[in-house]
Amino acid sequence: MTVLEDRIEMADESGELTLDVMFESLEKMPIPEGTKVEIVGGNIFMSPQRQTHWEIIAAIYEQLRDKYPRKRLASDVRIDFPGHLNGFACDVAAMAERSVKDGKGRWRYQDVEFVAEVVARDTAANDHGPKMLAYAVAEVPVYLIADPYQGRCHLYTQPKDGEYLSELSVAFGADVDMTTTLLGLTLKTDEFPRD
Repeated sequence: MTVLEDRIEMADESGELTLDVMFESLEKMPIPEGTKVEIVGGNIFMSPQRQTHWEIIAAIYEQLRDKYPRKRLASDVRIDFPGHLNGFACDVAAMAERSVKDGKGRWRYQDVEFVAEVVARDTAANDHGPKMLAYAVAEVPVYLIADPYQGRCHLYTQPKDGEYLSELSVAFGADVDMTTTLLGLTLKTDEFPRD
């Protein structure tokens, strides 16, 4: 049994299993640098970042800089979302101007205006399933999934009652029109690489 399993078992027995307990345990483990770690529905996911993944994240980040100052953007930073033990490390998140961090210095999901996830083969089901549900429940106004395997972006808007009412699918190379959203911009995808 590992230290993480020991601590989670102890916390679980005492009824104290929380995201903080789980992340504190993870911080003590020898996780390789460049590995994304997040907790989705109480399950721990670790995935190394590929170059393709990074290039898409960087392209999205650079385009968001026209609207958002650096201090209101985050990448692979823990944000706790509604649902059972959801501590996500969004590939890119943009915060509202009114944003304030909580007492632990973390962004609050209530202030997230935009999330982008770049699909990794092993965790693709999370992006289209439990994470999408959590983002819709949290009423994140704009959710973008960039899929380098399909060569497509999927844009979800208008969250209501735990689902997104509007979906747009765009092939890499075409523009993703977000001018009617609170972002008010068009995302260029012509430099998004495919896997």
